[in-house]
Amino acid sequence: MRGRRIALDYPLMLLALVLSAAGIAAVYSAGQTDVSTGLVNLWRTQALYLALGLGAAWGVSRVTVRVLDYLTPAVYGGAIAVLTVLLFIGRGAGTAQSTKSWIYIGGVSIGQPSELAKIAVVVMLAKVLSRRGEAPGSLVELWRPVGIVALPWLLVMAQPDLGTGLVFIGILFAMLFWAGTSWQLLLLAASPVISLVLAFSTGLWGAWFILLLALVFWFKPYVYESIAVISANLITGVAAPLVWEHMMPHQQRRLLVFLDPSSDPLKGGYHVRQSQVAIGSGGWLGKGFTLGSQKRLAFLPAQQTDFIFSVIGEEFGFIGVMVVLGLLTWLMLRCIRVAARSTNPFASLVAFGLVSMIFVHVLINVGMTVGVMPITGIPLPFFSYGGSFMLACWLAVGLLMRLSLEGRSEEHTSELQSRFGISYAV
Repeated sequence: MRGRRIALDYPLMLLALVLSAAGIAAVYSAGQTDVSTGLVNLWRTQALYLALGLGAAWGVSRVTVRVLDYLTPAVYGGAIAVLTVLLFIGRGAGTAQSTKSWIYIGGVSIGQPSELAKIAVVVMLAKVLSRRGEAPGSLVELWRPVGIVALPWLLVMAQPDLGTGLVFIGILFAMLFWAGTSWQLLLLAASPVISLVLAFSTGLWGAWFILLLALVFWFKPYVYESIAVISANLITGVAAPLVWEHMMPHQQRRLLVFLDPSSDPLKGGYHVRQSQVAIGSGGWLGKGFTLGSQKRLAFLPAQQTDFIFSVIGEEFGFIGVMVVLGLLTWLMLRCIRVAARSTNPFASLVAFGLVSMIFVHVLINVGMTVGVMPITGIPLPFFSYGGSFMLACWLAVGLLMRLSLEGRSEEHTSELQSRFGISYAV
């Protein structure tokens, strides 16, 4: 008996291919400079990384959801083991020479394991959340998913790698939301961090604390949870000025530069200032492919990796930037569609975790190039040069292709549409 023929998610695959091809073109352009930078042939290596990514995507697309569920603890355990070993043998690379993020063999960098660890965290978190009969309803019930993310987060922050750490946090909150956790509970969980950020302004912190008290009164958590949340916010609020006083001068300068890049345009604010100049000079239509002046003179730092978006803005202008962001948005909507249509809770959570990983990368990378986010050295999906991240992106695409093949339910889709008020017909 001939098996039922299942259609592939061709739009998802085509979008990823188009974005990757555009990324190779951007890396090629980044290497066309009027001064010697050593970047001229990187696009060839990026094309090789894409080929490896396509092979990896094909491989994981052959793994059924049941097998993936079974292998998840081993995948997560392996990621934790590698991140632990990395603290002893890891080395820096590129603009992050002081970190321990890369593995070298024979003096040659073979990758950044934390990029693949993001996928391991997604699948393990999906396994834990899908095993629950209902969404977490209290702060205490968050201990297991928080623990799943906290362990690799601590190992990554010890490298240190702030950008990857932020991605882990974004994945955690996004997947908790998709699992049904209320926004009030998520806000209470995040409140100490919010207090730490706002404590540098007494007025803002005071307003936030009053809002927090109102939220606690309205949400009515357990008494001990209420006390813990309020105490944690008071402690972080009081500790923030002390933390500032004990920070090294260069650390204080980074924060001040984030708030006002013009305060140190030749040192701490150089990267973001050059990026803003490049994007702003692109105008509506840009200066043309390979013709960006900031890029050609190598004024733009890390133009093939962290600031590849600035190259796009300078050479293709506002229209080109909107096309790229539009394609990325379309890709993410296709991924959300996969999550929404899945009848398997584990598969649905994996799909949404992967799209949240992509979203956080896009948000932070684009934000730092225009100066609304601190510079953390985080790549742009499918565009930034690098083998580990290209492999991670295509592993995500391969998993999404498999998840799209298995288990589709219009009833389940309609339920999620009514819950979130979003249309998934993309």
